[in-house]
This record gives sequence, structure tokens and C-alpha cells, in this order.
Amino acid sequence: MRAALELFTEQGYDATTVNEIADRAGLTKTTFFRHFRDKREVLFAGQDMHTRLLADAIDAVPGPATPLEAVRAALDALTATFTDDRRDVGARLRPVIAGNTELQERSALKRAKLAEAVTDALHKRGVSEPAASLAAELGIRAFYDAFDQWADPASERTLTDLTRHTLGELRAALATLD
Repeated sequence: MRAALELFTEQGYDATTVNEIADRAGLTKTTFFRHFRDKREVLFAGQDMHTRLLADAIDAVPGPATPLEAVRAALDALTATFTDDRRDVGARLRPVIAGNTELQERSALKRAKLAEAVTDALHKRGVSEPAASLAAELGIRAFYDAFDQWADPASERTLTDLTRHTLGELRAALATLD
């Protein structure tokens, strides 16, 4: 991923080939394709792990927790995997995705899949609609909004702290809508 991101930053996403990514990473093209369908997927490789982390964390929440408490626990599990040494990747990733329609579409799909995983896990806990999907959407929005803040090189807060704060702001905003 780092090799691909370096190349995408240096020469642009469209101008970068799979061969160049493989060479930079010290791999063969065949090895690259054993791990990724195409060069786009390099940037979204953690999606399956993220969906599992979210679902497993919701499953592990004690029974009487509210849907948003379950979502917060899931977000804590997910954000704990984003250590400070990954912040520079986030900072470089954002403009690469923003500069390419294909990557923006793939990013939107990832976001929808994460929300779907949270919604499904809440359904398994007995949370009905629209509460399950609303809680999921709030949680995933909090994660993405916090990620943008966290990826800023000037930020010193952890992604967990930023996500908790953002989720709190969204909950407060939701309360003012009635």
C-alpha cells in the first residue's frame, strides 16, 4: 500500500501501473495480483478486516447497551487499529482519493459496506429499523469526519478520541432536530 501511495502521489493514480507498484514494493506482478484485484484495491485492502472488527465489537457489547453505545464500542475497536505511525498514510491518502473519481466511488462503496456491517450487527442484537441504520450511519459518519481531522499532520489527538468527540457532536446535533 505504501509503495502504491508513494507512486500515486508522485505521478498520479492514472499514470501509475501495477508493474510500477509491484517493482516499488519488491514484488512480482503475479504476487501483486494474488493479493489485489487491481491497483485501486491496494488503497482499500483493510475493508474486510474493518467490517469484521465493527461487527465483532458490536456482538461483544453487553446486552443492555443502547444502539449508539454498541456503535461507540465498535468504533473504539476500529480506531484502536489506527496508530500514530499510520497518520502519514491517511494524510497522503485523502488527496489521492479526492483527485480521482474512480477512487471516490470506491471509497463511497467502502463507507456504505462499513455502515451495512454495523447495521447488520445491530439487527442481530434485535435493534429494529430505522434505529439500526441511523445509528450505523451516525457512527460511520463520525469515523470518517474524525479520520479527516486525524489525518491532518497538525493533529495530535488519537483517532479514538476524535471519533468519540465527533460521535458526541452528532448525537447532540440529532437531539436538536426535534
